[in-house]
Amino acid sequence: MNPHPLATAVQRAYTADLAPEDFYRMLRLRVDVFVVEQHCPYPELDGRDLEGATRHFWIDSADSGVLGYLRLLEEPDGSFRIGRVCTAPSGRGMGLGKKLMRAAVAEVRKSYAVLSSQTYAAGFYRSFGFVEYGEPYEEDGIPHIDMHRDPTVTGVTR
Repeated sequence: MNPHPLATAVQRAYTADLAPEDFYRMLRLRVDVFVVEQHCPYPELDGRDLEGATRHFWIDSADSGVLGYLRLLEEPDGSFRIGRVCTAPSGRGMGLGKKLMRAAVAEVRKSYAVLSSQTYAAGFYRSFGFVEYGEPYEEDGIPHIDMHRDPTVTGVTR
């Protein structure tokens, strides 16, 4: 049984179009997951959220706030970077990450996209057409691998 029956729709907005309260709730989830839960004291607020082309994708629950989130950045070369993909502990196991990734990949389907994956999650991103490149590296004490998605890849397997 879904503990959050209203947590189904992916929402999307540019930063400038977000209500301050909603933006705060998204940032709070990012800090709760990446800084607190994963014990990574790093500058989560990197300034990129304020860029005009930054898009936020999230899934809300009326009773629990933001349950899932990702950020889509547009790079100067026209490519895109997907990042900050996270799910609140209370929303895990509901397929929210898949929904968010489907929405982001659909938006950039004709463009080159990159992301930095924690190595344990590389298989998840592979299912959306991303492939590893380069060597694994450690960032903030967590193993990562860079991945990219070729714009000729169509469809997703999940």
